[in-house]
Amino acid sequence: MSSPSYITRLPDEAFRATWPRRIAVLGCTGSIGVSALQVVRAGKGRLVPVALAGGGNIALLARQAAEFHPPCLAVKDESLVEPLRRLLPEGYHPAILHGQAGYEAVARLDEADLVLSAQSGAAGLRATYAAIGAGKVVALANKESLVMAGECIRSKAAETGAVILPVDSEHNAIFQCLGGERLEAVRRLIITASGGPFFGKNREELRSIAPETALAHPNWSMGAKISIDSATLMNKGLEIIEAHHLYGLPLEQIDVAVHRQSIVHSLVEFDDGSQLAQLGTPDMRTAISHCLHWPERVACGVEKLDLLKVGQLTFEQHDDAVFPCLSLARKAQNAGNHMPVVLNAANEVAVEAFLHSRLAFLAIGETIGKTLDHFVELRNKHPVNSPPAQSPLDSLLFLDAQAREYARSLF
Repeated sequence: MSSPSYITRLPDEAFRATWPRRIAVLGCTGSIGVSALQVVRAGKGRLVPVALAGGGNIALLARQAAEFHPPCLAVKDESLVEPLRRLLPEGYHPAILHGQAGYEAVARLDEADLVLSAQSGAAGLRATYAAIGAGKVVALANKESLVMAGECIRSKAAETGAVILPVDSEHNAIFQCLGGERLEAVRRLIITASGGPFFGKNREELRSIAPETALAHPNWSMGAKISIDSATLMNKGLEIIEAHHLYGLPLEQIDVAVHRQSIVHSLVEFDDGSQLAQLGTPDMRTAISHCLHWPERVACGVEKLDLLKVGQLTFEQHDDAVFPCLSLARKAQNAGNHMPVVLNAANEVAVEAFLHSRLAFLAIGETIGKTLDHFVELRNKHPVNSPPAQSPLDSLLFLDAQAREYARSLF
């Protein structure tokens, strides 16, 4: 694009004045969804869930539903509908939707003022796109949506007037630091990385890493998939692509710095040499509350940051030779031809295999690299044949399926 631009406008005056604010939570039983409902409780009635969509954890979904009594629920597939219904309190009879169509219906729900998109991985793309298509204010925690379909989402948001408020702590920090500043005055965005549990180790030390060790993040409490992405630094790779789509800046203006304390969540550097940073304790409720309550700031139970106790804030360079996933993400975005779709698909397949002890830790990056090289070469020769598209996402999801099949063939 000729000049940088936000992915969309800020919410209008009507949204800002809407209290209590009615929310639909996609992925309510995952780590972000659970934290979001903690924010709802802390808000003491300022946020009202009108829909909760969970995956297969119907026991937790039933407890959440019994507490908030939303009129609409959704589950992963039809076989879970009746078991969920039996777990609900007597006299409470919500609509229970199911499957991809159910999630998309929740995302478009007329009653919702804001949709929190917190599903994990590529599975969240269609519902996110449905919310954008309905012109919703979307609190986006599903980074894969922008990684896979950033241009589609930018285009649809421009068409419908939808708004994206970034929930990822790094992108929320950038959002706060920009504060309406002109993007033309931004020299670079600096996304911070904790470095995960293995920063400073060499490749030999990582050869026999077990899943349970990789899941032990030193600072953040996260789901299994994102914990492994943090250990490989793939989460930073996905985040630089996400930042590119959110703010329209080229990758050359998006850097990553390892910050072990996880106190500075990201920085923005301006042409005059100023750098603005957002600081806080490593607790996702801060970013979630900022989005759900925007533009107000409401106490949500997060521990106060005491810089005197922190003592020092350090910043270091990551090692591409040990953690290649960040450079693979840049390679995918620069290659064009929807290669971030391939990157994300191969990563999800490799991480799942690692979590089930079918793939070594170092083989995650190797699998992604081989899959990416295969599809870059393939698409340079001729486009991947796609079936007739019913929506702008169909060809992307077809490529996603092909990349997953190829990645699985490598182990």
